[in-house]
Amino acid sequence: MGSWKNAAVDIASRYNSLKTCFILELLTVLPEEVNSRTLRLGANRRSEIYAEFSDNLPAVNQLLELCLTSEANNNRIKIRSYKCFASWLNIRSVSLSQVWHSNVLSNAFNVLCSFDGCNMIQEAAADAVIAFLQNLEDNNNQDEIQIEIINSVSRLEQAYMMSVTSEDLDRTVNYCRIFTELAESLVMTMVNKSLGSNGLPHFSIKALELVILCANHHDYEVLLITFNLWFRLSEELYKINNVVLTEMFKPYFEQLIGALYKHCMIDTDHEGLLDESTEDFADFRMKCSDLIKDVVFIVSSSAVFQQMYMLLQTASVSNVTWDQMEAALFIMQAIARNILPHENEVVPKVVEAILNMPETAHINMRYTSVMLLGELCEWISHEQHSETLEPILNYLQYCLRQPNLAAVTAKSLHSICTTCRHHMVKHLSGLIEILKVVDMLNLPNDVAIGLLKGVAVIVAEVPEEHVYKAIKEICGRQLSPLLALVESTSEKTVPETNTSSDPIYWLDRLSAILRHLATKSNNEKDPCVVAIVEMWPSMSKICTRYKTDSRITEHFCRCLRFMIRLVSRSTTALLAPVAQQMAYLYKEHHHSCYLYIGSILVDEYGSKYDNPLVMTQCHSLLLEMIDAFIEPAFRLFSEKDGLRNYPDTVDDFFRLACRFIQKLPMPFLQSPVLEVIIRCSITAVSLDHKEANASVMKFLLDLLLCGKSRKDNVNNEECRQYVTSIINSIGEQLIDNLIQASVFSLQSYMLPDVIDVIIELMAYDKVQTLSWLSGAVEKLPKQNSAGLVTATNEQCLQFLNSFHSYENDGELCRSLREFSRYFR
Repeated sequence: MGSWKNAAVDIASRYNSLKTCFILELLTVLPEEVNSRTLRLGANRRSEIYAEFSDNLPAVNQLLELCLTSEANNNRIKIRSYKCFASWLNIRSVSLSQVWHSNVLSNAFNVLCSFDGCNMIQEAAADAVIAFLQNLEDNNNQDEIQIEIINSVSRLEQAYMMSVTSEDLDRTVNYCRIFTELAESLVMTMVNKSLGSNGLPHFSIKALELVILCANHHDYEVLLITFNLWFRLSEELYKINNVVLTEMFKPYFEQLIGALYKHCMIDTDHEGLLDESTEDFADFRMKCSDLIKDVVFIVSSSAVFQQMYMLLQTASVSNVTWDQMEAALFIMQAIARNILPHENEVVPKVVEAILNMPETAHINMRYTSVMLLGELCEWISHEQHSETLEPILNYLQYCLRQPNLAAVTAKSLHSICTTCRHHMVKHLSGLIEILKVVDMLNLPNDVAIGLLKGVAVIVAEVPEEHVYKAIKEICGRQLSPLLALVESTSEKTVPETNTSSDPIYWLDRLSAILRHLATKSNNEKDPCVVAIVEMWPSMSKICTRYKTDSRITEHFCRCLRFMIRLVSRSTTALLAPVAQQMAYLYKEHHHSCYLYIGSILVDEYGSKYDNPLVMTQCHSLLLEMIDAFIEPAFRLFSEKDGLRNYPDTVDDFFRLACRFIQKLPMPFLQSPVLEVIIRCSITAVSLDHKEANASVMKFLLDLLLCGKSRKDNVNNEECRQYVTSIINSIGEQLIDNLIQASVFSLQSYMLPDVIDVIIELMAYDKVQTLSWLSGAVEKLPKQNSAGLVTATNEQCLQFLNSFHSYENDGELCRSLREFSRYFR
């Protein structure tokens, strides 16, 4: 309410006689609403509120201090006071000096230093301190206050140690959150100021010592809190790429990796494999693996690998348990792809040890060893180590037949097949034999798919005379059960998902194969092309059978996409039957994936052939297809909220229209369907669905670009005339809708697409476009529903002037983003 000035002061002073909890609750939620999208306060009003709240903070702080002293024994009041304090700090419009000497903050620190009191009060106090620390990043030039803050937080170390001793995990977590937030808020300070300090670390680096303390806590959930800090710090060090600076931070990352190694150890009493899908600890280990991959460059991959290997070596002479060895192997697999291919000291010994690992070794050790072999695929592929391939394959084939190891073995085989494809050709027959029994292994389908990808990659490398048979073999093993399902089930049968009775189970496998195959020549007699084209009758039958099931149809179209892309350079045999079937089925069943297949056909057959006769035939078939799509698609769009209710259809339809403009611009510009598509696109620019809006904007942009000079456009001048005519017809309405959409409908990240379209309009006629922009801005409301000013005349003029002279597109994007905030 713009009419109520300094509302927070009034609430704090005039109404403090009312129930205190109510006043504290009201003051807590008040700053939380400042950035509400629902309220649409606008940037001007929001700036006023920020300034007002900054002025009001002393009064609110005074009330909170009064509450904490007068109600010292009331836990509920304490908790609400800390929450209110945190809420006011979270708006990030206060300075450090304004808050640092607050009695509320010092009270929170006193609560945290003490080990008395309930955990809920301690958590609320921690939240208040964290909210304060988050403001450090915006106020990072005040060294004196920063030193005081670091010293105050450091005094919590003793309380942290007491929480560890008493095994109070809730309190330990709160201290860890504070230490981590302190370090994260000071990341830029400690990096930048250490960089210019003649090799001496900045005092703020002490915050990392507190975080390392937490990293060594016995519970992995405490360590997990610190992960974002390490990711961010390593990213800054990577960007700066300064050897002295990296060496300065290296000891902290060495301690981190040591802590990660310890935390990755599986409980020695754990029976069987870790379940990656249900166990939190398995998820934690994968996060550790991701973190190690990101930070290992600081301490050197080879050094860590060597360190883990030394630990394995000591196993035979000391009391190293299986869980310690497994953790070392797990760390090794995280960094294995960073090992240089010519490394010849440690890796060969590790591989040999894995291949000779006894069956009595714990199942988790064997599992991680197989995973490590897969991650060493690039090392194995090096010519220097090609002799290791055969024994590794033999070992993996043996592991594949063991139920607990089958899934991870299939993943490792996929990695090795993909990376060592040239060396794997002679092993193809053995892999095809494995595929014959793959369903007996009870592998998860995604794992079996990985194995099929690996085999398909190798098929692309085999001599031409063996290609046809190999493709028929591996594709046939997926098509046969699909056709059996088509024949044996009725339309009322509901398949059980993720089982062999579900067509998707087989379609996804076939997709993986088709995606990774490759033709050896652009010839319709290429054995790969012949084998794939022969599959179409079966595929057509499957498509027709499952036309009523949107889920199966979507997976089928994904499979068909790879099939088309694989053979399109070599033959047009699939164009007519696929285009006609998609057009026919879309009239019956409005699955948007049929439109997507249409865009694939245009992309693949729109402009690839030199023969004019073939090209004309292709264009004719494609234009007939979109003509058939128009009526059912626009029937959906014309429904109430049709564009909003069918975003997938909008996305796929305009993706199809984009392909027409890109691949056959002149025939499409002359098509009678274009006008209705353009009119629809002008309405659809306000659609706030990410993918749908992007496709609409891309269509408009490509439409404007197709009239520009291009080497591949022989009808360039004629195209330009058509596009100019279109702009003269719809330009004003388009600009109106774009500005309205930018201000009231679109997310900020969508605005660059709007700018791209406006820039292209200016390229045709800058004076006219600027005039349209001025008119569009003039039509915007000058006040919001509460009677508050949205954008002033000066702000509107400043926005319009930015289009008269600008250095780059980003400058205009920022201008539009700032202008839109006046209305939000």
